[in-house]
Amino acid sequence: IKMKKSKRIINYIVVHCSATPEGRAHTAKDIDQWHKQRGFAEIGYNYVILLDGTIEEGRDIDKVPAHVENFNKNSIGVCYIGGIDKNTLKPKDTRTEAQKKALLTLLRELKKMYPNAEILGHRDFPKVNKACPCFNAQVEYKNI
Repeated sequence: IKMKKSKRIINYIVVHCSATPEGRAHTAKDIDQWHKQRGFAEIGYNYVILLDGTIEEGRDIDKVPAHVENFNKNSIGVCYIGGIDKNTLKPKDTRTEAQKKALLTLLRELKKMYPNAEILGHRDFPKVNKACPCFNAQVEYKNI
């Protein structure tokens, strides 16, 4: 994936999950469709990480994303496919090894471009009543 630096000021890099059952393959195109059904102009995330670790581009980095209420203007949204236990349908860290590796690589690249940006999970923001991304991104990526 070719990455370009946003013209926007970025204070947050936010990790999300797609809230889909583990092992079920989805793509940025699927999320784009879901988000349009919810009234978004297009996919709300800037990057999507597939089960096999492929990183797909979502909304262009220069456009304000739609992923964290009141924090979109100065953030980048990264979403991994998964986050729901396939049996219990409860929140679960379902990241594959390939997704973990891709997420780490992507976050390191983004942090190089935006050294002052804080890496947080969606759940770390005010008024977010969700487990998303179903692991503690703030702790896991604090040393990037």
